[in-house]
Amino acid sequence: MIAEVGRGETRVFVYFQGKLGGEIGLPKTSGSPAMSFDVTVVELLPGQEGLYPSMQSVSLGKYGVIELQTTDTHGTYKQTVDALTNALNLHPEDFHHQLSENPQWAGKRVEGPNVSNVFKRTFYQVAFKFQATKRESSVGCILVLPKPVWDSWRPFLGDPEIVEQADGTQRLWDGSGSDPSDWIYVFDVANLPGEAGSPAPLAVELVIGTDAATLSKAALDIAPQKAVAGQGSQDAVLTALHRRLKTNLPGLGF
Repeated sequence: MIAEVGRGETRVFVYFQGKLGGEIGLPKTSGSPAMSFDVTVVELLPGQEGLYPSMQSVSLGKYGVIELQTTDTHGTYKQTVDALTNALNLHPEDFHHQLSENPQWAGKRVEGPNVSNVFKRTFYQVAFKFQATKRESSVGCILVLPKPVWDSWRPFLGDPEIVEQADGTQRLWDGSGSDPSDWIYVFDVANLPGEAGSPAPLAVELVIGTDAATLSKAALDIAPQKAVAGQGSQDAVLTALHRRLKTNLPGLGF
């Protein structure tokens, strides 16, 4: 690989993630939290100084970051893991067949998606990483979301209009301009398995160019405005308080 970089005939990339080389991230400072990236990709280029004295001269090109967000669930995975482990121990030869006959093993005590928590837990990290990688040495950040997770995000972003671009990508409203550095890839899993029993294929449904400022405006400006506007002229919080007090403390005369 190092020889290929030295010849400059082929573009060479390396990547790091939790189980392959360890995550790359930003260290904690007195004014910012530590933040690790799911996957970091960097191009290797011919350079003046090698990574090691005995190797051909190599330098680092621009890097990019990939973040993958799945969904959270209520309940616990412990009983599911125990059920699958026991089934594997009892049926080592035909575990896959037994699992297909007993799909409840894979969801024992897993009670469904925790929709609100997905956005609340991840939005700050996403906006932080979009902004932190907006620099000359980086090509930006990609966030990869399953379609159900993206659907759960939409109300928190003010249910944004998706605007189609000439190149086939999309934007939130008209934000981020024509050359964004950050992208949200929304994918879905096909309903049917692939040929010859292969896993069901994945299809990318949306490629949304965006940035931290656009996402922040959607979540912290537009969505709250729509929440208030949806209640008309009345303050929804005062209305709820009035109704609750009338029910629980009727003696107050509401």
